[in-house]
Amino acid sequence: MPPKLKNTATAYGWVSIILHWLSALLIFGLFGLGLYMVELTYYDNWYHDSFVWHEGLGLIFFALLLVRLIWRQLNAKPTPITDSQWQAIVAHWAHRILYLLMLVIPVTGYLISTADGHDLALFNWFNLPSLTGKVDNMESISGQIHFWLSVVIITLTAGHIGAALKHHWLNKDETLKRILRPSNLTIKKERTP
Repeated sequence: MPPKLKNTATAYGWVSIILHWLSALLIFGLFGLGLYMVELTYYDNWYHDSFVWHEGLGLIFFALLLVRLIWRQLNAKPTPITDSQWQAIVAHWAHRILYLLMLVIPVTGYLISTADGHDLALFNWFNLPSLTGKVDNMESISGQIHFWLSVVIITLTAGHIGAALKHHWLNKDETLKRILRPSNLTIKKERTP
């Protein structure tokens, strides 16, 4: 494989970096679109199209996530840049929770869209069948779960961004730079008392 596409023990490769930033873009875009579309009434011009876009982009996000999870399993994971045990544990579990939320939120979106027993169309390219058929109240319950988990993922993502900026500005280490571009850095771990 060409250099800098795969991860190393000290840096992320281009594939991981691109998958990370596409995921971030879709998470924020889908959250914003979701907030916007639930305020529309049936008679708004963009009512139907906003749902088509949200569902379609949600399915694309889910497919991208599956690729990302497979890529993550096939690649080295760069070593955290910290000697602080508690920071490493918090970062580890925050990433696990983010990945779990990235899996569960699209599933709840699928359940919302197929609660009436109809297929879910991806931009009229193909249809995903309803696996549950018509289930009373599934749309409402899944909708509440979908909304609140989306709020949680945005909150955790804000914390994730804050931690990256803390590493960059306060710790002055390479944590943020590693997810911006591949490098051949020799990692200097931060020292925490």
